Amino acid sequence: MVKVNFIGENKAILVEKGTTILAAAQELGIVIESPCNSEGICGKCKVKISAASLKNVEEYGKHQLPEEEKEQGFVLSCQTRVTGHVDVKAVAKNRNKTLQILNHGQSFDIDINSFIKKEYTGNGKTIVTAGGQILGEEEGDTAAQNYGVVVDIGTTTLVATLVNINTGEELHSVSALNPQSLHAQDVLSRIKFASDEKGLDTMYSMIIKELNILIQKAASHTGVLQKHIYEVIFSGNTCMIHLAANVNPYSLGKYPYTPAITGGSSLSYEEHLLDISTLGSIYLPPIISSFVGPDITSGVLATRLQDKEQVTLFVDIGTNGEMVMSDHGALTATSTAAGPAFEGMNISYGMRAEKGAIEYFEIDDHGEIDIRTIEDGEAIGICGSGLLDIVGELVVHKVIDKRGRLAAPDNADLKQNLRNRLVKIDGKIAFEVASGVYLSQKDIRQVQLAKGAVRAGIEFLMDAKELRPEDVDEIQIAGSFGFHLRAKSLINIGLLPKEFEGKIDFVGNTSKSGGLAFLLNQKYRDEMESLVTEIDVIELSNGENFDRIFVDCLSFDKHKKTA
Repeated sequence: MVKVNFIGENKAILVEKGTTILAAAQELGIVIESPCNSEGICGKCKVKISAASLKNVEEYGKHQLPEEEKEQGFVLSCQTRVTGHVDVKAVAKNRNKTLQILNHGQSFDIDINSFIKKEYTGNGKTIVTAGGQILGEEEGDTAAQNYGVVVDIGTTTLVATLVNINTGEELHSVSALNPQSLHAQDVLSRIKFASDEKGLDTMYSMIIKELNILIQKAASHTGVLQKHIYEVIFSGNTCMIHLAANVNPYSLGKYPYTPAITGGSSLSYEEHLLDISTLGSIYLPPIISSFVGPDITSGVLATRLQDKEQVTLFVDIGTNGEMVMSDHGALTATSTAAGPAFEGMNISYGMRAEKGAIEYFEIDDHGEIDIRTIEDGEAIGICGSGLLDIVGELVVHKVIDKRGRLAAPDNADLKQNLRNRLVKIDGKIAFEVASGVYLSQKDIRQVQLAKGAVRAGIEFLMDAKELRPEDVDEIQIAGSFGFHLRAKSLINIGLLPKEFEGKIDFVGNTSKSGGLAFLLNQKYRDEMESLVTEIDVIELSNGENFDRIFVDCLSFDKHKKTA
C-alpha cells in the first residue's frame, strides 16, 4: 500500500500501487472534475504534485499537457498511477459559485387544472388528490399550501423551480452544476459509466442528493414547508431521465437504442427519496425517442410547435443537438451527438459560464478586438458562447480558413494585430485570445466536429421533409446554452445556413417552461402522450448518405450548401 496525501484538503489515504490519483481522490470524497470519464482527452483533471513525488508516479494515455505545466509538476490525475508516496499540492477544483444557468423560457397562458389538488372538507381535514384519486388527508385547513417543483435536468446543469400549484406563481428558482458531469461529460460517456450497477448507483445517488439540496434551498428561501411539495416534474433528455429514475441506460447505447422507460408516468415517493411530502410523486413527461427526450417534449409544448401554421425549426443546442421540424404542425424530430465542445469541455482553455470566462468576442474592420468576460472578471478561459464568437470572428477575418486551419503568422492578408496574435505553443500555431488564453488548432477541430454534427442534423431533417433553407420561416434556438449565443456567430461558423439570417429567435429554457405546463394543467399530459406517438423520428445513424453530409458540414464556409 502507498499513501496519497492531498495537502490542501488535509486528507490522505492508503491505496494499492497502480491506483490513479483521481481514484484516490474519489475515495476520499474530494471533487476533481473528470468530464471525459477518465479517457484522458479533456485535460480538466490536472493536479499539481510535489517535485519529490514525481519519481513515485507513472503517467500513461495520449493526452499531453503543455511542457510548461509539466515542468511545474502538473499531471492528469485520471492518467497517473501512484507507485509510492505522493503529495498532491493543488487540486483543480470545480468552480460553480457564479455559474450562469438560464431558468426562464418561452411559454403561453396556462389555465390551471392541476393533477394535484387539495380541498378542505370543513371537518378539520384537508384531502389531497392526484388525478381525482385520493392520496391522503392532512390535519387542519392546508388547502392553500399546495406546491410543486419543476426540474430541468440538463447534461451539464440543473434548474429547480418551486411553484405554487394553486396560483401558478413561480416562487423561486435555484440552479447548480449537474454533479454527474464531474465523472462523464456527455450522454454517451454517461451511458457507458452507468451501464453497471455501481456506476448507475453513483449517477443516481449524485443527482438525488443534488436535487434535495436544490429543493431545500428553494423551500428555505420562500418559507414553504417541504411536506407541502406534492409533485416534482423531471424534464431532461432521455438518458438523464433514466439516471434520475434509477433505470439502467444500457439499452440507449446499443442498437436498436430502445429506451427502458417511455415516460408519461409517475414514480412514487417511496421509490425515490426526494425530500417532499410522503404523499408526493415524480412525473416523467413522455419520451419521443432514445435521443429525443422529455426536455424536447416540454419544448414542443412550451412553443406549441404542433399549432404552427408555417415551417418552424426548433433546435436545442448542447452536448446533444436535438431538433424538431414543424411543417404546418406536422412534427419530425432527430438528434445528433454534438459532444461537450460547446460547453467548453475538450477545449484547451475551455470552461463553464462562470466569472472570468470570455463570453463575447468581436473583431472590427481594423483588426482590433473587443472582449467581454462574465462578471467582468480577468479572462481566465473561454465558455461556449465565447468559443463560437471567437471561431466565427476568426473565420470572417480569415484567421481560420474554411477548412478550419489557422493562418500562418506571416500571412500578409491579415491585419497586423491579428498576425501578432498567431503564436507558437509547444511548436504549434495557436491564436492568443487574451493574455494567457489561447485557441489551438485542436480546439478548432473540436468546434468543427460539434457544429458539423448539428448542421448535418439540420440538413438531414430538411432533406427528409424536402425543404430548402429558404423554406424555413422561423428558427427557435432553445436551451440555456443556446440563449447566450449570437445569431451571427451561428451563421459565421456555418452551424446554421446563411438563409436563416433574420429568422432566428432564442426561446430560452423551454424544458423548464414546458415542465411548468405539465405541472399546472393535467390535460397537457394526455395531449403530449398522444402527440409523441405521431412525431416522425429520424435516426441519423440509419440515414443514407449521412456520413457524406456530415463531412460536407465540417466546412466553415457559411455560404456553402450541402449536396
